[in-house]
Amino acid sequence: MSWLVFALCGPVLWAISVHLDKYLVERYFKDADVIVLLIFTALMGLVLMPIIAWFEPGVLQRDPASIVLMALSGVLYMTGITFYLRALQGHEASMVAPFFQSSPMFGYILAYFILGETLSSMQFGGGLLVVVGVLSVSFGPGRKRGRFRWQLAALMLCAGFVLSLATLIFKAFAIKDEFWETAFWMFAGEALFGVVFLCIGRYRRQFIDLCRTNGPALLALNASNELINLGGGLASRYALIFAPVALVQAVGSTTTLFVFLIGVFLTLLFPNISRENLSARDFAQKGIAAVLVAIGVTLVSR
Repeated sequence: MSWLVFALCGPVLWAISVHLDKYLVERYFKDADVIVLLIFTALMGLVLMPIIAWFEPGVLQRDPASIVLMALSGVLYMTGITFYLRALQGHEASMVAPFFQSSPMFGYILAYFILGETLSSMQFGGGLLVVVGVLSVSFGPGRKRGRFRWQLAALMLCAGFVLSLATLIFKAFAIKDEFWETAFWMFAGEALFGVVFLCIGRYRRQFIDLCRTNGPALLALNASNELINLGGGLASRYALIFAPVALVQAVGSTTTLFVFLIGVFLTLLFPNISRENLSARDFAQKGIAAVLVAIGVTLVSR
């Protein structure tokens, strides 16, 4: 199966996760810190670690330096998601998602200087088309214009850089046919992140209060969201074994397009959950963006 299939699974599942993240933040975390939401993510990874160790017993037989670096990938991932959730807490999903396009830029720069990866002119042009197509649907004339949102930009640019760095570390080990070993210690880093904050009184109290007041509904919805996000993350990271970081992240930049498509679907069927502008002008804009993205993905896959 082509790496492109795995790379595309990431943005589709992430787009679903973005809408679930926004719903969770608005429904349960208006008065709670988003760090509490990440504790659930950490616990999910902690559950998966014994399963990976059962099928891959060699995960425990690694040198300390490698373990530290792979776990650092998990800590960086959680840090990047913290920036993202803080941005999502104060802004609409359609405003936050486009800033993920900073990841291919950071990924290319880091991979060029650290991994020595290079792109052909056709592949670079394809990745650029993907980014331009997605940005065009995000910042087109159909949307309200206002002053530049510096706080949102700062949070999401930090998220893009930190997530790119986490992805780079992951690939440095996974490319050596150590995918599940790397995933195991990445989950360990995520679990460490969650445990540290769970030991802090105010986060622990918020976590317990949310479990008591919302109970099964919150746990089921968050667990489903984490599984969807995990599936997208694992698919994208698996694609990293076969393709350069910048290419996989360029394909991942279609997340914003899928966010809007899912938003349209929710607007038509569940308007109380999400609303998108369905005017002819917006549809034309999104159609042009879809064509640009399709051409870009085709060029990237060559």
